[in-house]
Amino acid sequence: MCNVQARTILWYVVFIGFALNYMIRINLNIAIVEMVLSADSKTISQNPDHRLASLKYEQINATSEQSNDSNGLFYFELEQQYRNSTKQSTSDESKTSFNWNEYQQGLVLGSFFWLHWLSQIPGGILGKKYGTKLVFGLSNGIGCWLCFLIPAAAHWDYRVLIALRVLQGLVAGAAWPSMHVLVGKWIPPNDRSKFVTAYLGNSVGVAVFYPLFGYVMSFTSWVWVFHICGILGVIWWLGWQYFVYDSPAQHPRISEPEVSYIQMSLNVTGDNNTNVRTPWRDILLSRPVWMNVIAQWGSVWGLFTLMTQAPTYFRFVHNWNIQATGLFSGLPHLMRILFAYGFSYFADYLLKHDKMTRTNVRKLATTIACIVKGFIVLALAYFGENPTAAIIFYTVGTMFHGGVSSGSLACMVDITPNFAGIVMGLSSMFGVLPGFISPYIVGLITLDNQTFEAWRTVFIICASMLISCGLLFVLFADARLQKWNDYKSRGNDEELRNE
Repeated sequence: MCNVQARTILWYVVFIGFALNYMIRINLNIAIVEMVLSADSKTISQNPDHRLASLKYEQINATSEQSNDSNGLFYFELEQQYRNSTKQSTSDESKTSFNWNEYQQGLVLGSFFWLHWLSQIPGGILGKKYGTKLVFGLSNGIGCWLCFLIPAAAHWDYRVLIALRVLQGLVAGAAWPSMHVLVGKWIPPNDRSKFVTAYLGNSVGVAVFYPLFGYVMSFTSWVWVFHICGILGVIWWLGWQYFVYDSPAQHPRISEPEVSYIQMSLNVTGDNNTNVRTPWRDILLSRPVWMNVIAQWGSVWGLFTLMTQAPTYFRFVHNWNIQATGLFSGLPHLMRILFAYGFSYFADYLLKHDKMTRTNVRKLATTIACIVKGFIVLALAYFGENPTAAIIFYTVGTMFHGGVSSGSLACMVDITPNFAGIVMGLSSMFGVLPGFISPYIVGLITLDNQTFEAWRTVFIICASMLISCGLLFVLFADARLQKWNDYKSRGNDEELRNE
């Protein structure tokens, strides 16, 4: 692989994979702004330009019998204007004509997560048994390919669209936990903070695709948003098959020194035997595990509330057009990945030079990702009526969420590299619930009430979740390797030893 480490290539492919993983989550968030707003012109007579042309056309009919030949050209031009206006209105209507209220929009936006939780633990189990290459590849790939069907489902009925998004979320749910299996086999302990920043490729997915989709819709149709997603999914899947392998030993192009370094480093953290029975009782009774679950719940609630609802908030409260909405909804997520990458270097520096214990590094990162972000969201709730203040608080708050890669996400691999995928699955099973609970609550609060006061309530709820969950993690979390990670340490369990 020349002078490029296999782990470096792996980081980039995983990074792009997570960008696409979030692309399929958020594409409808920006597209729905255009899909539903056009419903305001569901009848031709509601179009102001058409009404003007219609009045002029009535004038044609009223005066045509008294007109002379010299006025014929004038009336002909008026008639052409009327017909062009009618044609344009009809064309716009056929492109987007969904009359969904806020409650229905909340159902559509949240439906991706209705069964997303159900495939989390199976994703970790399947990843451990069959490998991340197969599980993450198919989960991410199929999720992208289903985007091709979204336009047809939306035109059929919003309930059909909901069913398709439920299926999409179910399939995509296996991706995240299966990736922790790969990290446990490839990444040395003191390099995990940096590598896990690849998970925040989702931030680039939001930062790039929100503006991109905004411009796509301004020049063509929202339909192309979903076609682009499917095409990119095909290209990524082909690259994934070529570059990614489940372990360093299976990789045909990795250097011997890199294999030796990885294997020697990972021997410190325990056995990588794939036939070890999962210690379910120990996992379910583990305080460090549940602290990670709680931290994920709070951080995901904060992330999804801002990420999912930002386009609607900026469009209705601050009256931004679709291009501005896409740009300013995506920019904060670019700052998020930059912050995550910079902070990960700092976190790994603290660990490699014994400046801080592993537990305290994870707590510091979670403090930033949850507690500090929570207070910034609280400021957004009280000062966000000003457009400049709104984008500043939204950007800074989302940026600080980047600390999660060096916090609870890395902590799950710290406490149990052998069962990290399963622990991640358990965490994500609860962590994805805010993905549909939050949009549902937002839909109820803002139903026929798109005011800043209504959104203030949304942001206060979001801040409360972030701060409370962050505090619990800081008080009770532990990032030390758990005894039950190594099956050999569990007494005389003959069943385990004979597996």
